Amino acid sequence: MNLSIVDEKLQIEFTLKEQLLAVRWHKIWQIPLTNITQVTTTEPQSSWKELRAPGSFIPGVVKAGTYYTNRGKEFWYVNRETDYLTIELQDESYKRIILTVDNSEAWRQSLT
Repeated sequence: MNLSIVDEKLQIEFTLKEQLLAVRWHKIWQIPLTNITQVTTTEPQSSWKELRAPGSFIPGVVKAGTYYTNRGKEFWYVNRETDYLTIELQDESYKRIILTVDNSEAWRQSLT
């Protein structure tokens, strides 16, 4: 996936493979920077109580798609990498976006 900041919005561009695994039909997702409340790079907590709908989960390989948790609706696209980027949102349908991306610390600084 490719992250960028365009016109005061975080733009997430997915590859076709990422779209299929996450069951996400839109290639580009834009989130206004004003809707981002917090960004962290620590490993996010996951629980067996999460409901995946829709998405993919292959233990130790990929967790992708929409998950309903006790925290609210979340979007996950993480793989074996440990470079996590967790984006807390307001005024969006998702409460959090959790990704594994290169240079997550640099992205955290850019988004806060």
